[in-house]
Amino acid sequence: MSHTVTPAISPVERTTVQHTAARRGRLLIIAASILLFAVLILQILEAGGVTALGLVSWRSLLFAYIFWAVALCASQVMIRGEAGQRAVFVLPAILFTVAMVVFPTVFGLYIAFTDWNLSAAAGRRFNGLDNLRALFADVYFWNALLNMVYYVLSVLVQYAIAFGLALLLNTEIKARKFFRVAFLLPLMLSPVAVSWMIGKSLMEYRFGPAATLARHLGWDNPAFFSTPWLARTAIMAMDAWVSIPFMMILLLAGLQALPSEIKEAAKVDGASGWQSFKEITFPLMLPVSMTAIILRIIFQLKLADIVINVTAGGPGGATDTVSSFIFREYRDRSNVGYGTMLAEFYLVIIIIFVALILKGASRWMQREN
Repeated sequence: MSHTVTPAISPVERTTVQHTAARRGRLLIIAASILLFAVLILQILEAGGVTALGLVSWRSLLFAYIFWAVALCASQVMIRGEAGQRAVFVLPAILFTVAMVVFPTVFGLYIAFTDWNLSAAAGRRFNGLDNLRALFADVYFWNALLNMVYYVLSVLVQYAIAFGLALLLNTEIKARKFFRVAFLLPLMLSPVAVSWMIGKSLMEYRFGPAATLARHLGWDNPAFFSTPWLARTAIMAMDAWVSIPFMMILLLAGLQALPSEIKEAAKVDGASGWQSFKEITFPLMLPVSMTAIILRIIFQLKLADIVINVTAGGPGGATDTVSSFIFREYRDRSNVGYGTMLAEFYLVIIIIFVALILKGASRWMQREN
């Protein structure tokens, strides 16, 4: 019986093959990049009215980007070999993020410097810094931004309540499983549903059960959304009812992960319940607490749905959030250019604010440890 013997490849031949593949990979990514850049330039010229090639949408740029992404992955394998194959597992996620996050953000920045009102016949045109000047002079926007300070500060109250509930549910109480499910129910509901069930029904000032009870208790005109401070408090209460279970479940998971030996040692040493919480439980829970608070603040900065459905920002902008204000700028005024400038400016504020919080939390935890 004869056996086929595969001739061994010499190191010189292997190096030659690798160099050839690497050269083809570089040519492939260069060609794909030139194509993508050319399509981008043509699309910009088409959008600016310089050319009339029939590129009415950005679909051609999308196809060019997909081709460039595939070429990039293939070229990495051809150039880097096994290291390129490992990079291919990461590149699709990066490219998807660029397509779905980076590109819309950059494109939104372009829209922010245009005068584009959908109700006007003029269409989109570049207006320089006019939208930014209008933003700095817009008292309603700054009022909404000030309201966000109150809403963000309310997260600390939500944290205190959530921590108390987590401590309660972590103890050996009767019907503990029932209470865990009951406290999690608000988290399962949509904020839109909550705003209609509570804000539009339960707290309705004429026939709502809460208003009827308030009349029986002596409140002549129980309008929960008539005065600024009361309306803002009502919005905070509804938002807290939906959001506290999220923080509670994170804190409860952290409490259950604490070593029981430390608590038992504290009891043996004669520490009271408050001393055990202050000196042991709370310091050990700092990482989980900071995670819960920071995540809740990020969600709070996007608060809009309850405000839009219940008060639409009223009375007099007292309950407005930046997101609800931007929403009305798009929906009611059809002002895409100015609304996008508001969104981009708010995005910058959020990035700076969250970065400062993360840095401050990291330093504080290092000092505590």
